[in-house]
Amino acid sequence: MSEFVLNKAQRLTFDSSSPNGILLFREVSKLIVAYGSRILALPNAADIYAFKYKGIWISLTILTRALAGNYVNFGVFELYGDRALADALDIALKMILSIPLADVLAFRKLTRAYFAFLEVLFSSHINVVLNLDTNTFMHIVGSLESGLKGLDTNISSQCASAVDNLAAFYFNNITMGEAPTTHSAINLSRHIADCPNLFPEILKTLFEIVLFEDCGNQWSLSRPMLSLILISEQPADQHQRLFLCFDKLMTDVTRSLDSKNRDKFTQNLTVFRHEFRVK
Repeated sequence: MSEFVLNKAQRLTFDSSSPNGILLFREVSKLIVAYGSRILALPNAADIYAFKYKGIWISLTILTRALAGNYVNFGVFELYGDRALADALDIALKMILSIPLADVLAFRKLTRAYFAFLEVLFSSHINVVLNLDTNTFMHIVGSLESGLKGLDTNISSQCASAVDNLAAFYFNNITMGEAPTTHSAINLSRHIADCPNLFPEILKTLFEIVLFEDCGNQWSLSRPMLSLILISEQPADQHQRLFLCFDKLMTDVTRSLDSKNRDKFTQNLTVFRHEFRVK
């Protein structure tokens, strides 16, 4: 099934009026839901990889290839009240959330399937992620940050793409909008309000990778960096105020570590702290 749904060299092409793509995805959905429901109900075995993780990464690969195959009009499912897409995504999320992140990162094939699925999810079905509860949302985005730090450039690039799609959604719907209007935008706004350090921490991680590591995928990492920088901007008047505060911090302070100079810096720091907080 994994090979069957792979649209290699665009070999799966259907006429615009053909229902074949939809029918194929329905079968994929049935398979994923049947396996996922079964495996999640069973207790873990001693050989967790052979018993559980192998089947999960194969299921994720099948679903990812079907989602990215470009032969299914997914809008049709919601339009006609067909649960095939929603059920497949729901069970896939339940499967990945049932696996500790340490295990996801420990098994290479599972790692690849996990992050490939997240890349497609954030690219084409980001609303599903945004409508999760905040703890689950944070867990998934946190796993992307872990993937960015990995040695595998393909996985790092996939994580960068997912982060870029998330940050771009925030920029387009919240930063540039007067107020979030869609259900997904409102949810994302709430997630970030609960976790205000989320985007700055990911941006910090990206800068550390680009500046201090020998990364072979700088182009891929640069895409989310711009998105994150733009949504982290402070108003122009704040820039000027902070520049003035830092200038005052070093007023009459020389390049010396004697007691008089240290005392002067301490005095300036007191003023700096006061002005920074009151304005």
